[in-house]
Amino acid sequence: MTGFDPFGGENINPAWEAVRALPDQIARAQIRTLQVPTVFGDAVRVVGEAIDQHQPDAVLCVGQAGGRSAITVERVAINVDDASIADNAGNRPIDEPVVPDGPDAYLATLPIKAMVQAIREAGLPASVSNSAGTFVCNHLMYGVLHHLASRGTSARGGFIHVPYIPQQTTDKPGMPSMSATDITRALTAALEAMVTHDADIRLGDGATH
Repeated sequence: MTGFDPFGGENINPAWEAVRALPDQIARAQIRTLQVPTVFGDAVRVVGEAIDQHQPDAVLCVGQAGGRSAITVERVAINVDDASIADNAGNRPIDEPVVPDGPDAYLATLPIKAMVQAIREAGLPASVSNSAGTFVCNHLMYGVLHHLASRGTSARGGFIHVPYIPQQTTDKPGMPSMSATDITRALTAALEAMVTHDADIRLGDGATH
């Protein structure tokens, strides 16, 4: 499980706050957590090194999606870095590939619809997302899936976006938020679904636009 450090002028990142509050074991799985720098290149390198060291069965990365009101489980990562703001190292790639000559996209290999259903059954809003953006979140999702594919491992990988937490919205009237406690509950439910589902479920959760 990974979560990013704060970025974009924020002094907290709900992804890391929720990830670091996870228990050490969920269902039958041992949980390892890792904070990731919100920096193009470095994020993939740090997680790739952790994957090679720990040889996990699954990798779930988590990022902040300010403005979204639900937990969104990402379906696809595209081979494009296109930053509207600079990352934490001042990098701002525009229309560059995550991996030169890499596939146009990777689909998450986690049971994303089972994860969405589990989060909803925990009493929290969730949906499948078909865009992880083009900032460091998409960069990391693509990079992790490419890392796993290039090594021929059976490990699964994917990404979840989470809303702001309330303290981030005090100066953003009308902006949706969710408590860090509820985000942690949602991630726990998603992880339980990951452990118990080798294959995904059929659930009509597509988008019309």
